[in-house]
Amino acid sequence: MSDTTPVAGDEYTVPVAGGGLAVTRWGEGPGVPVLAVHGITANGHSFARLAAELAARGGPPLHAPDLRGRGASGALPGPHGLAAHADDLVAVLDRLGVERTVWVGHSMGAFVSCLAAVRHPDRVSGLLLVDGGHGLPAPAGTDIDSVLGPAMVRLRTTFASPDDYRAFWRRHPAFAGRWNPWVDAYILRDLAGTAPDLRSTCDEAAVRTDGAQVLADAEVLGAVHRLPVPARLLWAARGLMDEAPGLYTPERLAGLPDTLATVELPDDNHYTPLFSSTARLLAAQVHALVQETVQVQRQL
Repeated sequence: MSDTTPVAGDEYTVPVAGGGLAVTRWGEGPGVPVLAVHGITANGHSFARLAAELAARGGPPLHAPDLRGRGASGALPGPHGLAAHADDLVAVLDRLGVERTVWVGHSMGAFVSCLAAVRHPDRVSGLLLVDGGHGLPAPAGTDIDSVLGPAMVRLRTTFASPDDYRAFWRRHPAFAGRWNPWVDAYILRDLAGTAPDLRSTCDEAAVRTDGAQVLADAEVLGAVHRLPVPARLLWAARGLMDEAPGLYTPERLAGLPDTLATVELPDDNHYTPLFSSTARLLAAQVHALVQETVQVQRQL
């Protein structure tokens, strides 16, 4: 798969509380569509490369919503919070006529996916968690600003042009030396307004509500320990600012259930698995989960 061939998807909307949730679909392959859930200040186009890698394997289509308060769903009002996202995502499956399927969640999207599996076990057949889903003890006073750094600052910043926005992200340590057209298409999805007053599509209130739950909500943090379906956690060796160690280490993962398989991504930071050649590994993991869940269903 070339680094120079981003794939445009087909977009549609799903009725949810307060309006329409924007969803992008990639792929025409056989099988039940995979549902992909993005991170806290991201959008559904973060999964474009994974969708292309799935298609290259002859795999199933991938549907990736822009979560409430992000991307083309940026104007959707509350309710905010991870349970609201889980309900919105179930509405996507209803729209597709899909009873249950494999979910892929990155960062906050992994927490949403775990919560959905616990709250809606009949709608989730397997989970691929990418550098998220397992909460870590946060020191007193920790807030989402200190966790996200520049990604949070941009929500209060205006940009004169798309190139200005590109320059902001190119300075981010996670993308230094790692820029490619997949990243470019993803970050431009986040721009709204008219030059020279362009802004991120992310609703700051939504981000703060969701972030507080990822940091401290007992139901959200406990979901990964109660998963009723096969699940795998792929964790990056480096963090949001390309620092080492990243969010997870073998020691930090020691308390997870034995049924949750974990795989280290030694060459990636928190952002890059979706945009680098690591997306091939993610596609292989999705394929394996799909096959595993098919076998489980045949045995029922």
